[in-house]
Amino acid sequence: MVRGGTTWRMIPHDLPPWYTVYQQAMRWIRAGVFDAIVDDLRKILRLAEGRKKEPSRAIIDSQTIQSTPESGGRAGYDGHKKKKGSKIHMAVDTLGHLLALQVTPANEQERAQVKKLCQEIQEVTGESVEIAFVDQGYTGDQAKEDAKEHGIELQVVKLPQAKRGFVLLPKRWVVERSFAWKSRLRRLVRDYERLPEVLAGLHFLAFAILMLRRFVEVIFQSA
Repeated sequence: MVRGGTTWRMIPHDLPPWYTVYQQAMRWIRAGVFDAIVDDLRKILRLAEGRKKEPSRAIIDSQTIQSTPESGGRAGYDGHKKKKGSKIHMAVDTLGHLLALQVTPANEQERAQVKKLCQEIQEVTGESVEIAFVDQGYTGDQAKEDAKEHGIELQVVKLPQAKRGFVLLPKRWVVERSFAWKSRLRRLVRDYERLPEVLAGLHFLAFAILMLRRFVEVIFQSA
């Protein structure tokens, strides 16, 4: 469903009724099942790469996705992207694995989500993260204080001079790659969900799928 973009009501008939699948998915989302899977896979993959189990660095960024009639009631307008929809605020480690995620209307400012993201980052990593790399949308004293409250230093990564078009920034290209990874799953290209918690849960499910695939590759390489 997540990979192919199928709606809840169009789930194949060889599976249980759509409302049964939806109700069970909601139970798993609210219980944090997909979050726990992502957390475990992240630790395993980091150890397989010769890294420490918990990261000391994180990268934070946001992405605006178009709303649909289902999600339009809670959507906002992103004046910078000229798009109405929802904004996905995401934090990843230096390998691109998901750490924390928040869903807001698209008109919400990035810096306003720093406190929640940093709190979630430290909860899942055992307060191991010391530095978070961000873009210029996270500048400001309040954002720095919100991060510092949770023991994280915000470092703004920017180009030494202005350039036209899209340019990869040091450190921050990792989170851009993570956005590209999850965009391969068609269900997450737009916001089709009535509830923001479902959209957030499907993002964790998507990363669980992507990371599980990488886990299988690592197993075969080591065999």
